[in-house]
Amino acid sequence: MEEFHKVRRLPPYVFEEVNRKKAAARARGVDIIDLGMGNPDLPTPSFVVDKMCEVIRDPRTHRYSASKGIAGLRKAQAGYYARRFGVKLNPDTEIVATLGSKEGFANMAQAITAPGDVVLCPNPTYPIHAFGFLMTGGTIRSIPARPDEEFLRAVDRAVRHSIPKPIAIILNYPSNPTAYEADLDFYREIVAFAKKHEIILLSDLAYAEIYFDGSPPPSVLQVEGAMDVAVEFTSMSKTFSMPGWRVGFAVGNQRLIAALARVKSYLDYGAFTPIQVAAAAAINAGDDIVRDARDIYRHRRDVLVESFGRSGWDVPPPSSTMFAWVPIPERYRDMGSLEFSKLLIEKADVAVAPGIGFGEHGDDFVRIALVENEHRIRQAARNIRRFLASEENAGQKVSAAGA
Repeated sequence: MEEFHKVRRLPPYVFEEVNRKKAAARARGVDIIDLGMGNPDLPTPSFVVDKMCEVIRDPRTHRYSASKGIAGLRKAQAGYYARRFGVKLNPDTEIVATLGSKEGFANMAQAITAPGDVVLCPNPTYPIHAFGFLMTGGTIRSIPARPDEEFLRAVDRAVRHSIPKPIAIILNYPSNPTAYEADLDFYREIVAFAKKHEIILLSDLAYAEIYFDGSPPPSVLQVEGAMDVAVEFTSMSKTFSMPGWRVGFAVGNQRLIAALARVKSYLDYGAFTPIQVAAAAAINAGDDIVRDARDIYRHRRDVLVESFGRSGWDVPPPSSTMFAWVPIPERYRDMGSLEFSKLLIEKADVAVAPGIGFGEHGDDFVRIALVENEHRIRQAARNIRRFLASEENAGQKVSAAGA
């Protein structure tokens, strides 16, 4: 039977192949160290859980909530942007609470995209950045992921040569999966470009608080005039270790936020009210919780870089996010990231995310997530070392036999 039109537009979900291999190994009793999915293992702060339990006892909170988010949650997010970025937001017209940043991105695509519209999207990038628009009938044109002059030249070429002209540019810094970071100078240039050509900027800032070296990552909305063209998406999943709670935000340009709010009003009633109240309490608590999580991820990063390096696989240290974007060892690069990821499960009992899942320009890499404690990371490194040594010995034996 023929697949439905929108389903046909989506390529096979490559991560599922890795997941199936991982599940089969675990069914055989194999201890797989899972560094693939970016699923935080840190517990949600206890006071956040306590707040939800307190509010959930009030039966009035069991009724339908507000699709754009309760007022207290939107005010808390406005307070965060004022403290962290010095950006003033109107909670009523410039903020919508979303069911995680992924849902916000997908529904923004629904709100602004007509069939055939062109969107400029980094490659590699987080899948929803492209597929959210593909599912709405849009067309994706890939641009480089690194925020530099090449990126700016690529968007300029795209505007001059794409028919129709692109409607939006996706930004994602700190980036998932590459951990690239943008500075305010880059944002100033891209905002000026977007305003000149009347193009929307959609910025994914989910990893704003997971940084290790240097200054905290900025927001594009810090740039003068950005509110005229930009909407930014954030998430509580990583910052507050609340991935299953599904709380995120879209903030910025009033017209775009109104369009997103209208689409959402037809699709959902927002997150469960006790979840929203607890989320507001988390944001209003300040930065101590976030600092603790950041310190844990920094330590795990250091352990990953050190232990994998000693195993024979060099890991470039990410300066932000909870991911390392790691080149496949040279001798395995020709097999591609999907087959290499499957080989690691089979031979080393370690799961990673194949770079091809983030775009074809990611196929020489895998993404390693900092979602296991330091002891498990060191165990993964030992498994990797044994795997690499056995493969090298096997290669030497073949060479000797050939001689």
